[in-house]
Amino acid sequence: MTDPTAVLTLTRPPSLAPLLARGALLSPFKRPGPDAAFPRTRLVLPGVRVDLARLAAYERICGFPVGEDALPVTYPHVLGFPLAMRLMSGRDFPLPLPGLVHTSITVTRHERLSPGGRYELSVHVEGLVPHRRGTQATVVTEMRRGGAVVWESTSTYLARHRTDRPATGPREPEPPKPLPPVDEWRLAGDVGRRYGAASGDRNPIHLHPLTARLFGFPRAVAHGMWTVARCLAAHGVPQNCRLRAEFRAPVLLPGTVTYAAREGRFELRGPRDRIHVTGDVYPT
Repeated sequence: MTDPTAVLTLTRPPSLAPLLARGALLSPFKRPGPDAAFPRTRLVLPGVRVDLARLAAYERICGFPVGEDALPVTYPHVLGFPLAMRLMSGRDFPLPLPGLVHTSITVTRHERLSPGGRYELSVHVEGLVPHRRGTQATVVTEMRRGGAVVWESTSTYLARHRTDRPATGPREPEPPKPLPPVDEWRLAGDVGRRYGAASGDRNPIHLHPLTARLFGFPRAVAHGMWTVARCLAAHGVPQNCRLRAEFRAPVLLPGTVTYAAREGRFELRGPRDRIHVTGDVYPT
């Protein structure tokens, strides 16, 4: 892993739609691999303020209480995602954006985050590693207030491709026994569109069956970050905490899923106990 060697300060958040289009257009020219060069720039966006109307829409679709005096633990990811997309859609990012799979996220919240605060966001690519199914990129997002890191996350994104090089990491462990069910959720077909409107992430696989089929899905797919946010809204989150979630399988819309939890662990299961999301959250 390598620290960024350059800092680029932005004056406003990037617009996601042009970045998605740019990433799609450049994808045929990408040559993914763990030894490929990747962008060494840290993007910084100072003076970030939260749009309270957009925040309320996010809270409603994810199941968080509306109007709380603290940001939901997953909301800084929404604020930082356009910066991550700017890096991952660029010519110097070696993994093709279409088909890139968000496989995990780890979040540490160091203190309460007020919706009325001013923050600085920064995002950088930490590195690439081999994976048994291709190449995985690690993207780090940090939120600062007064120079101190108050929230940080590490996300992994997998580009699937043929590889003859064995991965250095361990294989997936055997799945643990299912957690006890807590609730059953019937998910409407418009969940992806509603979350996309609140978060700004309007990836076509989430919006409509027709656009999802272009990417090999039979129906629209729920955003991974919506599934984990919905689980955390039901589970409850300590004020200062560390959480990790792994995205195992897509959630098709409409559909029915089972939310299950015990102590600090949670999961989302589909029919025949297919695991969609697993996670844990603990106080720090």
